[in-house]
Amino acid sequence: MGFELVQVRLMGGGRPTLQIVAEPADHERPMTVEDCAAISHAVSAVLDVADPIPQAYRLEVSSPGIERPLVTAEHFRRFAGHRARIETEEPIGGRKRFTGSLGACDGTSVVIEAEDGPVVVPLAAVRRARLVAEPATGTPRSGRGRRAG
Repeated sequence: MGFELVQVRLMGGGRPTLQIVAEPADHERPMTVEDCAAISHAVSAVLDVADPIPQAYRLEVSSPGIERPLVTAEHFRRFAGHRARIETEEPIGGRKRFTGSLGACDGTSVVIEAEDGPVVVPLAAVRRARLVAEPATGTPRSGRGRRAG
């Protein structure tokens, strides 16, 4: 269909949500609501026939968004230089959570420039990773909302 699958997750208890995160395969255009609807219709048809989930569930199709998940080595390479948060299964240097700028990814590990220096994180150790939205920079255009003194 011309989309790249970013992530699939089954979340929740009683009536779980099957979350499909996708983006255009060319990475040149943004994902639209129409794209999500087209994927949802196509996937629903396949899931209705295959019936891989025994209980009732909700299907959710979305784009990766600003704080997109980083799942594959290619994601880490593509977003080198961007700010990210990585959580590992086991501690690395006594920590499991790292936030900083993504560095090089060789396919088996990624470097993150954390606050206290670079850390090499094996991709196999990553529990969860995502981009972190950069805070807005600059100064306010007016004094509204500021307290004096």
